[in-house]
Amino acid sequence: MHNYLDFEKPISDLEGKIHELRKLAEEDESIDTSDEVGRLEVRAREATADIYSKLTPWQKTQVARHPQRPHFVDYAAQLFEEFTPLAGDRKFAEDEAIQAGLGRFRGEAVAIIGQEKGNDTKSRLKHNFGSARPEGYRKAIRVMEMADRFGLPVITLIDTAGAYPGIGAEERGQAEAIARSTEMCLNIRVPIVSVVLGEGGSGGAIAIATGDRVYMLEHAIYSVISPEGAASILWRDSTRAKEAASNMKITSEDLKALGVIDGIIPEPVGGAHRDPAAVIGRTGDVIAAALKDLSAKPGDQLRKDRRQRYLNIGRQL
Repeated sequence: MHNYLDFEKPISDLEGKIHELRKLAEEDESIDTSDEVGRLEVRAREATADIYSKLTPWQKTQVARHPQRPHFVDYAAQLFEEFTPLAGDRKFAEDEAIQAGLGRFRGEAVAIIGQEKGNDTKSRLKHNFGSARPEGYRKAIRVMEMADRFGLPVITLIDTAGAYPGIGAEERGQAEAIARSTEMCLNIRVPIVSVVLGEGGSGGAIAIATGDRVYMLEHAIYSVISPEGAASILWRDSTRAKEAASNMKITSEDLKALGVIDGIIPEPVGGAHRDPAAVIGRTGDVIAAALKDLSAKPGDQLRKDRRQRYLNIGRQL
């Protein structure tokens, strides 16, 4: 069952009629609905293309949060072979919000780090909706250190509303863990390729997204704070999130123009959830091209260029 967003009502109405006609034809074989179904399918495709060609930042935010959008586990299953998750930060506990481990990407050994939101109530609670605690970032640090030691490229997949802001997380050093994870990204001498799959929220995202190459899916968002959070701070009214999203420059197009990201990965018409296999395949191709380009550089040059990249962003903005 497809979940439709508010602005997708014209698509919902057309696809609903298509479903009804097909069901009618199944129940009574003497009724031929193929011509009408064909016409409605064309109209549905046209409506989808029209709507998605002019999405507002707030609508893109809704698409980035779509419950059926492919998550880290989907990308890991299709892109990586022999993926072996590693658990625990060797200090406190395991954090399921961040998945990290070793695997093979198109035959090459790599380290993989990503945020997993979950896709139903049980898995969302297990993964804490993708909001990591300090131990999650310390696990990421552990895997990056291992990758640096053994010369393994690092691939990070970002999808989080932000780091978990609970009292326990703050008591265990949330800010310090995020800072050290960001520092580790800057210090290692192996390639890092990062892709924002859905939401890239604040320090919770940048802690594993400080890469040599950073890409975003077409309808992903990347921001210092959520639109709702920005509206609460600026106007003390979270209902003005739509207005905040329009002013925050959080879309892939905005961030590419600002030089924060290196490229945009196109999504199928209607969003990544309409054809997960296609968008995952495109993402793999972009990662492979980036790793091929970066592998020619020595470790010290990678580290120097990566640091300079982020200094330049700060100067430009």
